[in-house]
Amino acid sequence: MKTNVISKILVYTSLICGVGIFIIPFIYMILTTFVDQAYSLPRPNEVLSAVPNLNNYEVVWNKNNFFRYFLNSLLVAGVATVGSVFLGALTAYAFARFEFPFKEIIFRVFLFTMMIPLVLAIVPQFTIIKSLDLVNTYYGLWLIYIGGGVIGSTFFLRGFFQSVPKELEESVLMDGGGNWRIFWNIYLPLTKPALATMAIFAFSGTWDEYFVALTLIKDEMMRTLPIALMMFQGQYASNWAWIFAASIIALLPIVIIYVIFQKKFVQGGQTEGGVKG
Repeated sequence: MKTNVISKILVYTSLICGVGIFIIPFIYMILTTFVDQAYSLPRPNEVLSAVPNLNNYEVVWNKNNFFRYFLNSLLVAGVATVGSVFLGALTAYAFARFEFPFKEIIFRVFLFTMMIPLVLAIVPQFTIIKSLDLVNTYYGLWLIYIGGGVIGSTFFLRGFFQSVPKELEESVLMDGGGNWRIFWNIYLPLTKPALATMAIFAFSGTWDEYFVALTLIKDEMMRTLPIALMMFQGQYASNWAWIFAASIIALLPIVIIYVIFQKKFVQGGQTEGGVKG
């Protein structure tokens, strides 16, 4: 009995310490944004005595077109997320339910492209985008982001689609429906947890992407938030309150997306009982 109690205490203590290691720096970061003129990293007593306020957030929001860059990233990441998840779902449905020549070979080629480092792919990608006259346009960014996101979405969603019982398609077929109706009315609703997970991954990956956006976007007013953050840190490297405030603002959309979609994670097993034995 004592051994079980001691083991539980050790486990909970380890978990609390692990949470503290990750959460304390984040709390320090938030509290630093309340400090006025933090030209050096404030000491713990200075941080804990700071009065909560939004002054630094307001300053950052109105400086150097930060608001414009934020909206640019929302537009780019939003379209890329919807496009990559939806097209990835269509592709995964094709791989899961249709039979066509060289199906497995094509799927393995998909997987192989995921292993190519971004640094090696940027030159041919830029060449193609330039030949299409899409440099310095969001269409060029979307083409790369959605194209790359479709591969990961296909790999992730194919297994979920294969787990959907084919017997569920019979009711749609009896009503005269086709593959599109089966995909829209059966596969998408039953795989909402997987779709929500991919939406979070796709949005966070696009929202934080820096290298491709820096390569393709030349117009300053079209730049995305990661580029703005790097410029902001270079210009105001001595003011940690502003830097941390900018980072918190950039982090908020990812947190909001997670809060919106995280409820879908626990909705597994929706196909159970859907087919009578």
